Amino acid sequence: MVELTDGQQLADIMALPEYDPDTVLMLGGGSNVLFTGDYRGLVVINMLSGKQLLDATDKHAFVRFFAGENWHDCVLWALDQGLAGIENLSLIPGSAGAAPIQNIGAYGVELDSVLDCVEAWDLQNNKLIMLRNADCQFTYRDSIFKKSPGRYWVTNITLKLSRGPRVRVAYRGIKEELQKMQIEQATPADVSEAVIRIRTRKLPDPAVIGNAGSFFKNPIVTAENAMRLASQHPGLPSFEQTGGLVKLSAAWMIEQCGWKGHREGDAGISEQHALVFVNHGAATGAELLDLAERVRASVNEGFGLLLDIEPFIPGPG
Repeated sequence: MVELTDGQQLADIMALPEYDPDTVLMLGGGSNVLFTGDYRGLVVINMLSGKQLLDATDKHAFVRFFAGENWHDCVLWALDQGLAGIENLSLIPGSAGAAPIQNIGAYGVELDSVLDCVEAWDLQNNKLIMLRNADCQFTYRDSIFKKSPGRYWVTNITLKLSRGPRVRVAYRGIKEELQKMQIEQATPADVSEAVIRIRTRKLPDPAVIGNAGSFFKNPIVTAENAMRLASQHPGLPSFEQTGGLVKLSAAWMIEQCGWKGHREGDAGISEQHALVFVNHGAATGAELLDLAERVRASVNEGFGLLLDIEPFIPGPG
């Protein structure tokens, strides 16, 4: 394992005798990764640090976050600068460099709505490149970085944030939380606080009990399929998407199949949220993956949908 703390080290890392482009693995915070065994290749920990305020006008500003920065710290820093746009993404574990890889999203906002560009090292062509938003091929929890695993090492990201007080509170949970906080005209900081309260209440803290956040993606289906499933399963939460598609709640389906709070040894599913798999102590990654596959099969049998796993699961190297 080596730590990347300066962009100038990239050439040095690739000159190491242990370096093999087919097996080298870049990690950020590791919060969205499940190892199912020992990894035999070289692991590079991305620790590039820095937050920069770039071009600014009265209406917006560009900010640059280096890949090793803690994502939540970046959100709070942006709020301190009077900038809005990523407050709905508060308290998502992980690093800034990982944010575009799976196009992180929460409470009605996804990263691609504010991302301007990504700087990355292209291992296939051995050069530093700049990918604009459209180049990143963003979709729901997906990007060019996931489509070509291992090819790109993100070095920094640039976001276009707003200087105005505009906030996005259409997501029902945020509206309800702001009402509990007795806030009528919410500021970006208020929205961030509401999101932090919701996440703290609903999701187990990975610093307390091991987890990778949401283990499955919410399935996106056609409106016709959504109506059919809703008629068969009254109460199934659904959310309209663009293009006539509908996003369904994977957590609801898992809970309906009886898995919420389930535990086998130290491998289990959180009692707080059915979408979060947890390690109560000494569970192996292989045990957690085995449990996840049985949950997938159960949901597929009950709803006719095969859930996609969200965390990255490295091979043996």
